[in-house]
This record gives sequence, C-alpha cells and structure tokens, in this order.
Amino acid sequence: MFIRTFDLKGFFVGYLFNTAFGRGLVGELKAIVHRPYLVVTMEDIWPKFADEFDDALAGPHFVKTLEIDALERIVDELPSCESVIGLGGGQALDVAKYVAWRRRVPLFQVPTSMSVNAAFGHRAAVRVDGVVRYLTWAIPECVYVDYDVIQAAPELLNRSGVGDIFCYHAAHWDWRMARDRGRTEAKWPYDQRLVDEAAAVLDTVMASLDDIHAVNDQGVRTLMEALRWGGGAFGNAGWNPRHIEGSEHAYFYALEYLTRKPYIHGQPVLLGLLFMTVLQQNEPDKMRKAIERVGVPCLPQDMGDDWSVALDAMRLVPEVARKAGLWYTVALDRPITEDFLQQTREWLEAPSGAEAPRLTT
Repeated sequence: MFIRTFDLKGFFVGYLFNTAFGRGLVGELKAIVHRPYLVVTMEDIWPKFADEFDDALAGPHFVKTLEIDALERIVDELPSCESVIGLGGGQALDVAKYVAWRRRVPLFQVPTSMSVNAAFGHRAAVRVDGVVRYLTWAIPECVYVDYDVIQAAPELLNRSGVGDIFCYHAAHWDWRMARDRGRTEAKWPYDQRLVDEAAAVLDTVMASLDDIHAVNDQGVRTLMEALRWGGGAFGNAGWNPRHIEGSEHAYFYALEYLTRKPYIHGQPVLLGLLFMTVLQQNEPDKMRKAIERVGVPCLPQDMGDDWSVALDAMRLVPEVARKAGLWYTVALDRPITEDFLQQTREWLEAPSGAEAPRLTT
C-alpha cells in the first residue's frame, strides 16, 4: 500500500500511496475490490460510471455533507460492504475515507479530477460546526489515476489543483516568520529540509504550467505526482503541516465558515494566496502571473461571491484561525487593515501586469 521515497541524495523521505496511472481503470475495479462494495461518489457524476460496476455493488452513496454528526448517522445507515471505493473530487474521497475508517474495510480511491490532493492523504477534512477538522487514518490499497477520466473533467477543476501546491509558497514564508518571531510550535520547529523538499515539488509544477493548463498527459502526471507527494507529506513529517499549508488555507476556511457553501477547493485557496502574499510582501506578482498562466480564475465573482463577502472573510481569518487552532502565520502577525484590503482589491481588479501594492511592514 506504500511506496518508499528517497531524495536525490538517496536519503529516505517517507512513504507515498500506491498509485496507478493508465486508462480504462474504473472498469477493472469490480475484478479487484472486495465484494460487496460501496461506491462513495457525487450524484451528478454517477451516471457516467454506473455501468462500470456489477451486481456486487452494495449501492452508491451520494455525498451531501461533510459535517461529522451527519456522517456518523450516515455510516450507521449505509448497507453492509466489504470495501469502499471513493469516486469523485475531494468531498467524495474524504467521505470514502471516513466510511472505510469507521467500517474498518479496505479503501480504493479514484479521483475524477485534479482539484485537490485528498486522494493521497490519510485524513479526511470533515467539519465540526462548520470548522474543518482532519480525522481518520485511511490508507487506500491503490489510487487509480485514469487519464481519460481526469481529462473528461471540467478544465477548471483540473487546473485548480495547483492551489494545493502553490500554497507552499506562502506556507514557507509563514514558517520562517514564525521562527524569527519565536512563535513556532514546540512540536514543529523550523526544518529547512522539509521546506527544500516542498520547494522542489513546487518547482516541478511551476515548470509545467502550460502542460497543466492543457491538461495533457504530461500535465496530469506532473500535477498528480505533486499532489501525491503533498498528500503524503503531512503524515511523513509527523503530522506537521508547516511546509505544505499556511495562511492561504486559513482564508479558505474563513470563507467557507462565513458562507457555509462548497467551493472548488483551489479557487479560494488561490485567492487566499494572493491576499496573503500581499500581506507578506512575498512575490505576489509572481504568483498572480503563475495563476493566470495555468488558467484558474479565482476572484470573488468567479466563485459566485461578491467583494463584500471576500473582504469579510479576510477580516474573519484571525478569529477562525484561533477557533480552529491553526498555527501562527502572517494572518495572526500583521493587522488586516482596511487600507490593505482596499489596495489588494484594486490590484486584483486591475489588468494583468499591474504591480501589487507595497505595504509598510
């Protein structure tokens, strides 16, 4: 279930989930998984895959919620099964982990887009009263990456997966800042080796933006391998998130907490990245150009929000970060002023190539 991984110098860096890249993989599952099996998926994509399964199907479960109280009821009500297949995006894959963990049955994961690294992580991002919590220990027998399935997904879903890699850029600044302020957590002292490993993965994605934009085979392989590394990095570092997630995710959690609606994960993360790199004064122009090149629209209107909601979420970040017990980042270190919010909004609404605001820090 695991592949041992080593860095370029031959040092062991951790384990990654078994992953198969190919075509026609979904139809093979019925000959592989333990029977009867449950498919955890989304109602809108199920018709595309229903004919790939046989009479050992215990039934599809269509994900409607990530709230843990509801999930507990759902797990008790689901039909008996000997294995679970997660088929879909992040929500389906996370609920599949939760069901497999609670039922103590084998798990198989089939991401249908590159929108998030959920297929490659041990824990599920469930919600407790609207606040994200990472629970479970669920290791799939294999993650199946089918090029045709991925390439059939909406381009936005696939391209938005860069959000879970671009976020390393802000996370590394946050961690260095916390070290310099004496605010790193005792269990997560600054580790340059972890930062360097994550930066190398980020570099592979930054070098392949055109392929990822095109969602060609090389782009799929590059981004999914990066997401695979990122999904394993949390556990491989002893549940240390510092090198892979920072203040940009705190923005996403605040926006989700405020609106109580689902998002394509990469869009709010990337908007948060732009806000936070301005607050950090950490190459915001570079990251905006990369986001535009790969083709992920992430302004509030692109997510069905308006600027008042986006700015309110930014104002709420410190409160949500404290409530969720998130680590010390720029969002807790520097004031989120009305001047900062207005200048950042004006920059993001300006044509491509406009220079990011220079803040007094």
